[in-house]
Amino acid sequence: MAVLERIVASMGRAARNAGVRVVAGDTKVVPHGAADKIFINTTGIGNLLVDPAPSGSRAALGDVVLVSGTMGDHGLTILSTREGLSFEAPVQSDSAALCGLVEKLLAVVPEVHVLRDPTRGGLATTLNEIAGQSQVGVELTEAAIPVDPAVAGGCAVLGLDPLYLANEGKFLCVLPEGRAEAALAVLRADPLGARAALVGRVTDEHPGKVALVTPLGGKRLLGMLEGEQLPRIC
Repeated sequence: MAVLERIVASMGRAARNAGVRVVAGDTKVVPHGAADKIFINTTGIGNLLVDPAPSGSRAALGDVVLVSGTMGDHGLTILSTREGLSFEAPVQSDSAALCGLVEKLLAVVPEVHVLRDPTRGGLATTLNEIAGQSQVGVELTEAAIPVDPAVAGGCAVLGLDPLYLANEGKFLCVLPEGRAEAALAVLRADPLGARAALVGRVTDEHPGKVALVTPLGGKRLLGMLEGEQLPRIC
């Protein structure tokens, strides 16, 4: 009960900080041994801020790809915590409520075509899903993708790619190139978007696929996440 009370109090603080209300709830009882810890599922209900709403099928030629901050923080933090790993520089989860930042962005740039959280499978998998839904190609510039040095170092040691690690407090958006500077200004003015960056663009080459442009100018395809996501999050 002490653990439950602590978790519920934390949920209340998070809801207040995000400006949302918890309006309903339910509990389930399962057999002993089936789930001997606490599992919490939530469903959020809100209003559409723009019409048409951003969708994975709306990426178009002339669009660019923005991310609201560094990639891979959450995934590496969860993995290192579960496995008892430590690095020279600490890594920390990016978990955060992004509703306020999204509202600010759409108020200034309602032309956002795609808005997604790169959670399961990370940035690479999420962009593959968008490229497939919109039947366009996406080219990422590797040098432009923000990755914290501690995360990059940890991934190098463990043989992981930060582009496939989960992110819980970041989003990516696809919007017309002419509105990119306005969007970046909004994002960077907020602490949750301070390291926002333009990382790629939509192209008519290789429809349905994502290519990464390396610092040497070469290109390689980034596929969907294969096998089990490490660490297993959802």
